Amino acid sequence: MSEQQLISTPESEELPRTYEVRTFGCQMNVHDSERLSGLLEDAGLERKSEDLVEDVADVVVFNTCAVRENADNKLYGNLGILKAIKAERPNMQIAVGGCLAQKDRDTILKKAPWVDVVFGTHNIGSLPTLLARSRHNKKAELEILESLDVFPSTLPTRRESVYAGWVSISVGCNNTCTFCIVPSLRGKERDRCPGEILAEIQALVDDGAIEVTLLGQNVNSYGVEFGDRLAFGKLLRACGEIEGLERVRFTSPHPAAFTDDVIDAMAETPNVMPQLHMPLQSGSDKVLKEMRRSYRSKKFLGILDKVRERIPHAAITTDIIVGFPGETEEDFQATLDVVEASRFSSAFTFQYSPRPGTPAATMEQQLPKAVVQERYERLTALQDRMAREENAKQLGRTVEVMVTEQSGRKSEQTHRLAGRSQDQRLVHFSVPEGAEAPRPGDLVTVPVTEVASFHLISDPSLEEYQLRRSRAGDAWDRAQAESCGVPAPGTQGSAPGRTNLGMPTLKVRS
Repeated sequence: MSEQQLISTPESEELPRTYEVRTFGCQMNVHDSERLSGLLEDAGLERKSEDLVEDVADVVVFNTCAVRENADNKLYGNLGILKAIKAERPNMQIAVGGCLAQKDRDTILKKAPWVDVVFGTHNIGSLPTLLARSRHNKKAELEILESLDVFPSTLPTRRESVYAGWVSISVGCNNTCTFCIVPSLRGKERDRCPGEILAEIQALVDDGAIEVTLLGQNVNSYGVEFGDRLAFGKLLRACGEIEGLERVRFTSPHPAAFTDDVIDAMAETPNVMPQLHMPLQSGSDKVLKEMRRSYRSKKFLGILDKVRERIPHAAITTDIIVGFPGETEEDFQATLDVVEASRFSSAFTFQYSPRPGTPAATMEQQLPKAVVQERYERLTALQDRMAREENAKQLGRTVEVMVTEQSGRKSEQTHRLAGRSQDQRLVHFSVPEGAEAPRPGDLVTVPVTEVASFHLISDPSLEEYQLRRSRAGDAWDRAQAESCGVPAPGTQGSAPGRTNLGMPTLKVRS
């Protein structure tokens, strides 16, 4: 029996084995999980139906993060829950990969010996083989490589969305930030050649996607490996030449390497969206130096000024760490000052937690939890006010929204759908009575009628509501039809006037 047959053949020959991938962490992990899903389906497994909420798949894969302190607790808590299930179903398999696996290695098997496979960030393509080997040998398999064996983008992929996709332009990081463990887990930066990136984007567009997000630990250092420091700006301009690609985003750049040619490319390439995620981390120059961030607050604010000069309606988001070792009240006030000056549309704020293996973990003057918590609450209160004030500027504006599948927690009460504006703001909108409901991937143009700190609301009249059906919506229709085993609307065998499959019934606003 081949390894592929070994991994996919169930105990009863009636049904194929099922899998689920549980993802913790950043966008890079989300994209890696698409590769893991593709590998497992290529090996003959089927994704566990989302309808079976209480059931657990035959193969459960954890794609882990090691950046936050609670990452360990989150993983081992989940593994503890599965221990009893595996005792009842010994042929079930559990695999742990990602950054925490790269860091902890055999510690995972010592703490959770019921785990079948542990693999690292450099060899996600080995997962099917390791699962098959573990199943055959009836023992755990551990494989951690120190460098990348195959660039992940060459692996099979199961995309989570047909209308938008992640495209990795590089892996790894050459920076040495003292708080970050990523470089030691992901390795040095490796850049893909532009032709491969553009070919992957073209393939996504050919399949119906109208939005891509370029991914890298530091996207604007792209090209250093092959000697072209202007490569990222050129890549953005090249994306502008791809017919049918309507929205281009990227994450995350590093302020130290962010150059004017990238700002020019953003401003001059119509499908590059007016949105920028620029990690600040701290507004204190002293703390930035201790973090080894190699820029200072003046340069950071200067970048924001240049972006807003060229792209006046750009929404800028950030990352901020509170409570870095040695941070004084004066340092923290400097962060508050920069946040107020920056006027971020939103911010990901974190309380510093020491990560073993990083220089910051051994620094003196680790701050008490109570001090960090109090500063964190002051920062989030300020940022929430900033976000609300920035969103208030959107009131009355007309925005183009790409509709997503997620409708929000209150959608059943509000009867609103949701999507993202061009500047990436979340918009909840209703469909007026008598108007056609959009599909995920379609675009609606609506006025902003209400604002909150974290989203915009639109309740348009029939005259104010504009729907543009898109290739992405058509692709969503096809995907829904294929998952239901019936022809897609508009294809041979579909009845005239058939409604779009998979779209929940929308109660319109009266």
